Amino acid sequence: MFHKIKNIVPLSDFKLSVLFAEGVTKIYNVAPLFDKIPAFQLLKQSSGLFADVYVDVGGHGIVWNDELDLSCDELWENGKEVNTPFDGLMSFGDASELWGLSESTLRKAVEYGKLKNGVDVCKFGKQWVVSAEAMQREYGQNGRRI
Repeated sequence: MFHKIKNIVPLSDFKLSVLFAEGVTKIYNVAPLFDKIPAFQLLKQSSGLFADVYVDVGGHGIVWNDELDLSCDELWENGKEVNTPFDGLMSFGDASELWGLSESTLRKAVEYGKLKNGVDVCKFGKQWVVSAEAMQREYGQNGRRI
């Protein structure tokens, strides 16, 4: 199972804050890889390279350069979950993908009051955001989360 990565932020002490599509944030410590995988020594030698990390196309991993990357599964399995004010929030697009619904189904759920605007969902500019709790309540466990 892949846990799609939405955002990656390099932190101090060779740690990464990883936001997953499910609305979960984990902190991943890269430092232990310095001894396990010699190629990761490059990150230790160049703090600029460490800060250049980005999410790969599709969100299935992160990349520093052609030789250094990590999979979403590694980050999910070995990252430590942390609480943030944004936990459990996801875009309609991500919720649609996770639950196998169309975005129009979710927009209609808001229109008909099944998902309450300002409680279960909120619109930021053109982007709708929904809570995982509301999705589970209305559509059940999505089957793709652990």
